[in-house]
Amino acid sequence: MASVACIGECMVELRQAQGGHSSGQAGQGGGLYSRGFGGDTLNTAVYLARLEVKVDYLTALGDDALSDEMIAAWNAESVGTRRVVRLPGKLPGLYMIQTDAKGERQFFHWRDSAAARQLMSLPETDELLNSLMSYDIVYLSAITLSIYDAAGRERLFAAIKRARLLGTRFVFDTNFRARGWPDRDVAREVFAAAFAAADIVLTSTEDLLALYPGESQEQLMARIPTPELVFRLAEPVSLLRFPGGTSEVRAEPMTKPVVDTTAAGDSFAAAYIAARLAGSEPVEAAQAGHRLASLVICYPGAIIPGYAMPPKKRHRPAASRQATK
Repeated sequence: MASVACIGECMVELRQAQGGHSSGQAGQGGGLYSRGFGGDTLNTAVYLARLEVKVDYLTALGDDALSDEMIAAWNAESVGTRRVVRLPGKLPGLYMIQTDAKGERQFFHWRDSAAARQLMSLPETDELLNSLMSYDIVYLSAITLSIYDAAGRERLFAAIKRARLLGTRFVFDTNFRARGWPDRDVAREVFAAAFAAADIVLTSTEDLLALYPGESQEQLMARIPTPELVFRLAEPVSLLRFPGGTSEVRAEPMTKPVVDTTAAGDSFAAAYIAARLAGSEPVEAAQAGHRLASLVICYPGAIIPGYAMPPKKRHRPAASRQATK
């Protein structure tokens, strides 16, 4: 059975509860908030597990009650936790979601001392990185890379390159958040390294124009040498480049109102990866990505209820790494 390692950070998620409202008074609270858990690569891991892909989440957590709750929640979703390092005295990060009337989201983070930031500098790090070669796919995002220092990123890239020599594929999701980087020059350097190492890149105009302002669509795509590229436009369309061709994949028209765009890209990534592992060609995989993302944005928060997941679609089986190349 094909397997995926998702690397990153899960945080405590606060989002405004339905019916919550701002008091409008100085010094008073901003309404009711519900608490959950989320993070871009964790969201992708959950959706991968729901799509019946074997997936482990690689991160560091504290030894607190909230971290215990996270582990229990991931296990309940069939996300593997054997690669989670627990650090005494540490805590997970926290973020809050604000959405506007159109469902567009804004994030506020408190994560500078989160346990996950230490993952590349622990006594357990070597064992963790050596395990990457046992997976069919290693998936991480630019947010993952932004929480490590330069030495940590170098250590991670070296491990990914070793794993690729044994057949593991590296999928990089650009998911750019300017606040996570000291400056854009550092981010551009890291992105270039990730592009050079990746087998598949999942990106968007939103991410790349923030990093390379003023460039055309063609210029942005030319920056990414990887053989397989999924480039999501501002409208619900993906441009694909893959060995043997290019294609445009358009999402089906929405039939329900958009509530919250949180995890739209994360769920797209999960459906795309799951379909590719199951033997689908890139066009079919992108169609699956658009279908799931279109469902996810109709619900609040990063993880939609299990009953809202789309019916499972059977793909051609791919039991080995060689079959998914």
